[in-house]
Amino acid sequence: MKSLEEILNLKNVKSTSVRIVVLQHLLSQEKAVSLKDIENELTYTDRSSIFRTLKTFEKNKVIHSIEDGSGMTKYAVCSEDCNCDPEDLHFHFYCSNCSKTFCLLDLPIPNIQLPENFILQQANFVIKGLCNNCNK
Repeated sequence: MKSLEEILNLKNVKSTSVRIVVLQHLLSQEKAVSLKDIENELTYTDRSSIFRTLKTFEKNKVIHSIEDGSGMTKYAVCSEDCNCDPEDLHFHFYCSNCSKTFCLLDLPIPNIQLPENFILQQANFVIKGLCNNCNK
C-alpha cells in the first residue's frame, strides 16, 4: 500500500500536515463522510482548513463528492486508477435509516448515449434504502 505522501504526490498535491490528517481520516472510513463529520472527528483542525483541503483533493481527483439527497455533500477517496472520468463514475447507496452513504465501486453507471454535442461532465446516481447493518 502506498504511503499518504505517495498518494498525494501521484495526484500532484503538496503534502501538508492538515492534508495528511484529512486523507488518513478519509481512508479509514467505510463510507462517504461530510465536512461536518470530518470536523467532528478532527477537532484540532479548523473547519476552513478542512474545507480547503477537501476542495484541493477534489480538484486533483484524490476524492470525489457525492450529493446523496441528505442536504450535505459527502466525500470519499477515489480508487487508485480513478481519474474521475465518465467511465469511473459509479453508483452510491444512501441508507435512509442511518444516513450513511457508500460507494458501490463494482456498479459502474451505464453508458448513456447523450444527444449530439452534449458532453457528460458529472452524473449522480444514488440508490436509497437500508444498509446491511440497518436491515438486521
